[in-house]
Amino acid sequence: QVQLVESGGGLVQAGGSLRLSCAASGRTFSRQTMGWFRQAPGKEREFVAARNWRGETTFYADSMKGRFTISRDNAKNTMYLQMNSLKPEDTAVYYCAASGSSYASHAYEYDYWGQGTQVTVSY
Repeated sequence: QVQLVESGGGLVQAGGSLRLSCAASGRTFSRQTMGWFRQAPGKEREFVAARNWRGETTFYADSMKGRFTISRDNAKNTMYLQMNSLKPEDTAVYYCAASGSSYASHAYEYDYWGQGTQVTVSY
């Protein structure tokens, strides 16, 4: 089992920044990829970014490149998503997830999920 707890969401004005955190515990060594997804009301869950849990490989959805950065603190077993230049269309619930597959970028490839954290970007 893997437990994931997100934090750091909130309300921010357009152009602002937020950093989301995902604290991981349990059998994290069994997972290959850790990722971030988001889901806006009435829309499907969308891939944001991911990284190889034990390496340095990162990959992003095209619309997030240059604005979002995924990183990891090994000592704290925590993954981060730094979000800059936020836009109102970034408003969504953001989820942290863990996958047993390498380079996973689809929700169906992830088998552990956090509870989500709300990000709201105002005009």
